Amino acid sequence: MSAATADPSAPATPAPQAEPNADATAWLAVAAGSLGAMMATLDISIVNSALPTIQGEIGASGTEGTWIATSYLVAEIVIIPMAAWLSRVFGLRTFLLVAATLFTIFSMVCGVAGDLTTMIIGRAGQGITGGALIPTAMTIIATRLPRHQQPIGNALFGVVVILGPLLGPLIGGWLTENVSWHYAFFLNLPVGVVLVTLLLVGLPHQKAHIEELANADWLGIIGLALGLGCLTVVLEEGQREQWFESREIIELSILSAIGFACLFAGQFVARRPVIKLKLLLDRQFGAVAIMGVVLGMMLYGTAYVIPQFLAAIANYNALQAGQIVLLSGIPSLFLMPFTPILIRKLDIRIAVGVGLTIMAYSCWIDTTLTADAVGGDFVESQLLRGVGTIFGFLFLNQAAIASVPREDAGDAAGLFNAVRNLGGSLALAGIATVQDQRMWLHSRRIEESMPANSEATQGYLAGLTQSFGSPDAALRTLAGTIQREALVMTYNDIFVLLTVLIACSVPLVLFLRPLPKGPMAAMH
Repeated sequence: MSAATADPSAPATPAPQAEPNADATAWLAVAAGSLGAMMATLDISIVNSALPTIQGEIGASGTEGTWIATSYLVAEIVIIPMAAWLSRVFGLRTFLLVAATLFTIFSMVCGVAGDLTTMIIGRAGQGITGGALIPTAMTIIATRLPRHQQPIGNALFGVVVILGPLLGPLIGGWLTENVSWHYAFFLNLPVGVVLVTLLLVGLPHQKAHIEELANADWLGIIGLALGLGCLTVVLEEGQREQWFESREIIELSILSAIGFACLFAGQFVARRPVIKLKLLLDRQFGAVAIMGVVLGMMLYGTAYVIPQFLAAIANYNALQAGQIVLLSGIPSLFLMPFTPILIRKLDIRIAVGVGLTIMAYSCWIDTTLTADAVGGDFVESQLLRGVGTIFGFLFLNQAAIASVPREDAGDAAGLFNAVRNLGGSLALAGIATVQDQRMWLHSRRIEESMPANSEATQGYLAGLTQSFGSPDAALRTLAGTIQREALVMTYNDIFVLLTVLIACSVPLVLFLRPLPKGPMAAMH
């Protein structure tokens, strides 16, 4: 008998068993995680539209008022990478229940705040508790759903995280215009009640491991808080403080460097580091993290630049600008039912490559803006941007947790969300710097192209003088026109920069591996 002949008496090799589908409580847990992430991401931008009104009512200057947004971002970006460790210490359900409850309470503090100090305390509290709700949503999907159903959970999570920052300015603008800015915070009360109920029903109780506090990576924890916290402040406030001309920025930069040094040291001396930075050495996860930074720059950068442009050039109010920003969320709603199928069927390299290319093209469309541009000129680019974001974000989100063992899903989720938010901070800092420098450059070049003694310039000024009745009014009008044109050219430069950054990240898709397929994927 040949070796290739099967022995009929030999027992048959059992076929691999497919994982059973998730039950109703698991899906309630996923819904709770997605709702929490939606609430947290919504509150990042919900105050942007109401900021001038809030500043006026609580007696804050423009510079002081920026801390209403910055305090949230700083607290959020510090807690996001620590969420996995805190979930292990206190148990996922207990941790999320405490975070959701405190987030709701801090929202009420913001809603009743009558001074800047109270508002900043409330916003920092919102950030540190809301930040915990974002990566833990991905952890719930990775641990409560079987591998073959995770694309559905990731699609739901991805859509709400994309829509949150887009809906924020619209909802905040509408409430400020029609009701009161206070309700931008009071809105979280009913949502918080629903979230706590879903968490109680959908997540099983897990035993806390308080003893881990004694053996915690305190060097890494302190380093993480110092490094990311100070870096975020530097990026947010750097341009306003003239970067390293400011003693405060220099000191914060030094503290940030010390913090990151402590974080890296903790990777070698701690028995279990607070966050596994070695995940970044994985070919796929490292590429996902870099593309996550670029994705965050595009998402937060465009959501900031477009309202600024429409307010300065087209005289749009916050509500009108918010409606244009929201356009990029429309493809998310239409594509959401199909995203689980796309995740299963499409090669991740093709999907992410197509998504990034579409995002780059959408920014390129906006590089030809003129002083006559209005909201309608952004419709095409915003819709394309929404399509590109769906392909890029959802597949990267899936790859972030699929490229690591299940027990590392929490760390992967924290890192991925942290680098995305860090990308947003980098974008806002870069935009502020580019806007300041290019605005000056374009203004000087326009002025140089209009010699005071040329016939064309004199004729143009004579026409303005005749129209406005005085030479002073004519000169003010000319100066305003120069500033307006320089500003438009500056915004075009910003979109060119975003295009180049996204295009440069496209080759990173070659480092990605196909996502696991079929029932055996759960054994990854």
